[in-house]
Amino acid sequence: MMSFDTIIRGGTVVTAADTFACDVGIRDGKITALGHDLGDAATIIDATDRLVLPGGIDSHVHFAQPSGDGIVMADGFASGTRSAAFGGNTTVLPFCLQEKGQTLREALKHYHSLAEGECHVDVAFHLIVTDPTEHVLGQELPALVEDGYTSLKVFMTYEGLALSDRELLETMSVARETGAMLMVHAENFDAIRFLTDRLERAGNTAPRFHATSRPIPVEREATHRAISLSELVDVPIMIVHVSNREAMDEIRRAQQRGLRVMGETCPQYLVLTEKDLDQLNMEGAKYVCSPPPRDVASQQACWEGLQQKVFSVFSSDHCPFRYDDPNGKLAPKGRTSFRWVPNGIPGVATRLPILFSEGVVKGRIDLNSFVAFSATNHAKIYGLYPRKGTIAVGSDADIALWDPKRKVTIRHELIHDGSDYTPYEGLEVTGWPVLTMVRGKVVVDDGALVGSKEHGTYLPRAKPPSGATIP
Repeated sequence: MMSFDTIIRGGTVVTAADTFACDVGIRDGKITALGHDLGDAATIIDATDRLVLPGGIDSHVHFAQPSGDGIVMADGFASGTRSAAFGGNTTVLPFCLQEKGQTLREALKHYHSLAEGECHVDVAFHLIVTDPTEHVLGQELPALVEDGYTSLKVFMTYEGLALSDRELLETMSVARETGAMLMVHAENFDAIRFLTDRLERAGNTAPRFHATSRPIPVEREATHRAISLSELVDVPIMIVHVSNREAMDEIRRAQQRGLRVMGETCPQYLVLTEKDLDQLNMEGAKYVCSPPPRDVASQQACWEGLQQKVFSVFSSDHCPFRYDDPNGKLAPKGRTSFRWVPNGIPGVATRLPILFSEGVVKGRIDLNSFVAFSATNHAKIYGLYPRKGTIAVGSDADIALWDPKRKVTIRHELIHDGSDYTPYEGLEVTGWPVLTMVRGKVVVDDGALVGSKEHGTYLPRAKPPSGATIP
């Protein structure tokens, strides 16, 4: 009997800590050996001149999420996880949104039904808390955290989603008591409404004014307030999609004071700017997301946040809508004002090539940091490590083979999502994932989908580590 189902031979294995030449032996979906001369296997994958990396974990994606009247998100689980696999990802964490008046259990039951049998890669769910009633906080959340839903997200902006400071404190308190990780979208709702109303009265309604309506102070203030509230409750928090130096500096100061505050940034803040929103007709709507892309100085600041490890994770915030579609970016109301343009951009497939090319190839970060930001830290923070996020004996065989020298011009047809555009169209990158394997099964091989949408599985999660062990 052969001792392995698959051997990945001749590649360079990279983890968050080490880089070494060795072969990877896989049996029953797990990594069972690392070494040389591992013998024979039913399948041999030649990884000569390839990097053997842990599959990407994108802990911030939106699939099949309710998006308001007449607006339809472009990706359900099948297309979203397919696109993730093409981008070298093996696990994604989308958000289960509780709508007002709905219990979390009702929301989860529906969300699981959408995911069942529709996933090319593995998935776990964060819970978005929009209606923190006594029942939700006192009974549902503690029970759900015990059931393996160990991360919550709260919003400080958006109609129907924004929580008051009191509601934030109450939710943070439950996160502290249960050991859940709390993610915060930090923008000041009242400030955005005030600026939006003023812009609209002056007739400034084109997509580019979306950026004007949410300037840096709106994000900085909310970041500072979120940190202050978390300090009152003594709970770890993750400030998501940080776009600029001022918000990053708030996180850094908190970390220097010993608070357990983490940060996340995204590709749009490294390679897009607010100028992308300023295009003819409605083309700028393709780049409407919140926080919006800023300026070149803010891009540099976000790189520093990665280099100096102020940020722990790099996520896509994949939030896809079709552009040329009345249920998407060109919704009739969206044409009347930026206020109504569906908020979010697709990016799950382009996250890793952008970070690899702009980060590793250009010498801004090293390969081990790339693995930490793209996979390992996500697994540690969100309760999936060491099953996910590393290449080690006993870990799931979630592996992406990369050709570090392949030059690719990003085109939408390479993305395989449900949207009809990519905001990164025409961007040239060096380094590309050429094979994606989930639990020992190849899902994407050299640009071809070979895995079924029944292969991906739902992952209950452990609670994140307490204290200072969070990366």
